[in-house]
Amino acid sequence: MAATFLVIGLGRFGTNLALRLMDSGNEVMVLDSDEELVNHIAPHVTQAKIGDCMDEEVLRSLDPASFDFCFVCISENFQSSMETTSLLKELGAPMVVAKADRDLHAKLLLKIGADEVVFPERDMAQRTAMRFSVNGALEYVELAPGYAIMELDVPDHWAGHTILDLDIRKKWNVNVIGRKEEGAIRPIDASFVFAADTHILVAGRPDDITRMVNEG
Repeated sequence: MAATFLVIGLGRFGTNLALRLMDSGNEVMVLDSDEELVNHIAPHVTQAKIGDCMDEEVLRSLDPASFDFCFVCISENFQSSMETTSLLKELGAPMVVAKADRDLHAKLLLKIGADEVVFPERDMAQRTAMRFSVNGALEYVELAPGYAIMELDVPDHWAGHTILDLDIRKKWNVNVIGRKEEGAIRPIDASFVFAADTHILVAGRPDDITRMVNEG
């Protein structure tokens, strides 16, 4: 069953978020005060509305309580972000996710009712830094502060060896959780023999993963 989303704010993040949510088969309503931005995205989302997100009657007319998730994507105007987040919770929105640029903003948003705060620019910068600073890194996803999953090309000298041979977990405190093959994620066990072109998924602290690649 498709989830329902309300996306408020059609900057680059809000616009791309709405489009990706639609691509995933969800129902998406967007709201922005900029008529040009709303008209541009309207053919590609379920519904698009022009209006002031700080106007309680505008938000009430959207019935925030009826959406599974409400995203507040207007961190450039922090006062607007704060007021919109607070109003959504007052109107019964079950899950409000707000975009922030700074830790202080995130703390305040959480204090007034945001269920979760995201840092798109910071997260993308971190993903990009990890991908290009770790030899053989193909993808990087942070699951929680200090813990991540990374897709890697196996180090050359791993070819012909197993996880057990290399003693990966004990040496580097990193878990090999699977391998990627033909676009699909396959299970892996301690007896799997690495080939030179194996792509693996590992989980652990980013610094431990980096150390494993550099030392391993």
